[in-house]
Amino acid sequence: MDNVVAIDGPGGAGKSTIARRLAEELGYLHLDTGAMYRAVTYAALQKGLDFNDNEALVKLANSIEIDFNQAGEIFLNGKNVSQEIRSPEVNQNVSKTAAVKGVREILVEKQQELAAQHKVVMDGRDITTVVLTEAEHKFYLTASIEERARRRFEEMKAKNKEANYKEIKENIARRDELDSQREHSPLKIADDAVVIDSTDLSIEEVVSKIKAIIAGE
Repeated sequence: MDNVVAIDGPGGAGKSTIARRLAEELGYLHLDTGAMYRAVTYAALQKGLDFNDNEALVKLANSIEIDFNQAGEIFLNGKNVSQEIRSPEVNQNVSKTAAVKGVREILVEKQQELAAQHKVVMDGRDITTVVLTEAEHKFYLTASIEERARRRFEEMKAKNKEANYKEIKENIARRDELDSQREHSPLKIADDAVVIDSTDLSIEEVVSKIKAIIAGE
């Protein structure tokens, strides 16, 4: 698939920030697939659904409309929920939503449709291994858990949100374990993906590195 850049990696590795910046510089549409699972989770919380009720979660995912604008903001049934889906409640439950096979099937189909219609930079946890296996450019972005927790901590503080570094680090570690061990579409490195450790790299350095690889430099 030409004109498609696929980026995977664990939580807090900077995937969305890097993908958004890369999309801007390439003139592509940025699709944060993790935000799609967060949107379903947010909708489930709004309806008071039981996260152990897989059937209800699948029915919900099939009934809602999820869209993105050119800026990469996400809309749930026409409402911009880019901020709401980053709440602690969503953070605590999104792995449960993402582990449901039926939910994944619905969202993967939507992701593939969007990739077929646009030039995209798509990031998530199973983009290179499941969603866009034919993508010409595949990357796996990672960083140490300490650095990922620090970034998330600083991000929350910048938004004047209550933040606890220890709790954030524990949540990231738990999410890593859940994502890598889940039965359906676990987080793993695709055989043909380029691995980039961003622990000691700035956003600009990572974007430049990816652009150079895409350009064949």
